[in-house]
Amino acid sequence: MAGTTFCEASELYNILNQYTRLSRLAEFNFLCLIDARAKGQYNASHIITARNAKWDSKGKLIMPVGVEVESMRYIVVYDSSTSSLQGSAEAIECAEALTKSSHYPVQILKGGYQRFSAFYPFFRTQKILYTIKELESLRPYPVELLPGQLYMGNYKQAINPHVLKDLKLSALVNVSEDSCHMFEKENHTILHINVSDSVEVDLYSSFERICVFIASRLNTGSAVLIFSSHGISRCSAAAMAFLLHHLKYTLGEVWEHVLQCKTNMRPNRGFVQQLSDWELHTLGRRITDIAEPRY
Repeated sequence: MAGTTFCEASELYNILNQYTRLSRLAEFNFLCLIDARAKGQYNASHIITARNAKWDSKGKLIMPVGVEVESMRYIVVYDSSTSSLQGSAEAIECAEALTKSSHYPVQILKGGYQRFSAFYPFFRTQKILYTIKELESLRPYPVELLPGQLYMGNYKQAINPHVLKDLKLSALVNVSEDSCHMFEKENHTILHINVSDSVEVDLYSSFERICVFIASRLNTGSAVLIFSSHGISRCSAAAMAFLLHHLKYTLGEVWEHVLQCKTNMRPNRGFVQQLSDWELHTLGRRITDIAEPRY
C-alpha cells in the first residue's frame, strides 16, 4: 500500500492550477479529488472538480465512474476540518480505503474544506459534473510559491482582473518584452524587466532589483505576482533568484521548490548559468552542480 500523507492547502491549490497547453485537470489520470463529507454538505458547496465519496451497504468505498486509482498521479481526500492523520475522521477512512489500490501516497487535505475554502473561496462550487471540454477550458490561476505572498504565472493571468482581485495582488514583476501599459491606470506597482527569453540575455544584472522590489512589497503586506509571456522560463528564473536570496536556499533547493509548485517550469540554459552565478554571489560558493541532467 502507498500509505497516506498530508496535503497543505497551497499544495492542492497548485495541483488544481497545473497546465501545459490546457488545464491538466482534463487528463483522466492526473487528479482524483474526493470529498468525504456528507452528501448534503457536498451539495451545498465543495472544491472544484471534487467527487463525493459513496459507500455500499457493506461499508466499502464505491469509486466514482471513470476513476482508475492505480493510474492517478494525485489522490487527495478531504472532509470538513481534519488536521491529524490519526483517528477515525471521514477523510482518514476514505483515504485508507484508497491506499489499497494507489501507487502514490493518498493525500489528506490538512484543515479540510473549511481551511481550503477560507484561503481560496473562488475555488468553491456547487457544480458536480464536468465534460472534458469544460475541464480543458478552465483557466488556471498563477501558482503559489509562498502562501498568500508570492505567485508565478503568465501574461494572460497577469492581465485577468479576476486573478488580480481573487489573489489580492497589488505588485507585479513583468519579466518579458510584453507591454504593461494596461496596469498603469490600476492601483498596482509594476517592475518591468524588459528581456527576451534567450540564452544570450543578461537577466543576472536585474536579480538584485527584483529581490529588492519583491522584498519591499512583501514587507508591506502586499502579494506579488512574477510573470512572463508563457510563465515557464523567465519568470521561474526570477522567482528562483528571489527565493535563493530571500530564504538563503541553494539553487538545487529553490529549483525543487519551484518545480513542485509548477511542474513545467524551465529556465533556459543561459538563465540556469546565471542562477549558478547568483548562488555564488549570494551564498559565497557554488553548491549546486548545474551539469546534472535535471538542470
